[in-house]
Amino acid sequence: MDFSVNIPFVSLLGFELQRMADGHAEITHSPAPEHLNSFGVVHGGVTMTLLDVTMAHAARSLAEGMGAVTIEMKTSFMQAAQGPLRCEARVLHRTATLVFTEGSVFNAEGARVSHGSGTFKLVARLPAGRAVQNLRSV
Repeated sequence: MDFSVNIPFVSLLGFELQRMADGHAEITHSPAPEHLNSFGVVHGGVTMTLLDVTMAHAARSLAEGMGAVTIEMKTSFMQAAQGPLRCEARVLHRTATLVFTEGSVFNAEGARVSHGSGTFKLVARLPAGRAVQNLRSV
């Protein structure tokens, strides 16, 4: 399944969208050597990005055509993550403009390696050119 929008950083990391529907999302990741930290396990930033992107997709699954911007996020690391990884996220509550989510990352054995929660603001999508132009004017 392809991501519905081009997210260059997600492409760089090699995330693969497995499911996005009805307030749920699942994304997998097969870490490469450049995704590891000095201990030889998946860098926490990669794990946090996997949670962030999966929770945002769960949020967007309830708001077709909208973007989801991260307002806040909390991550708990339970054990070292070694790939391949699978992240599952779900919507806990939605208002007109905010979506509250949670997600977990699991290793190949099915053990939870991290858990997160996030709040996302639903926003209208800008055409790609305008979005980049707006960033450059900041």
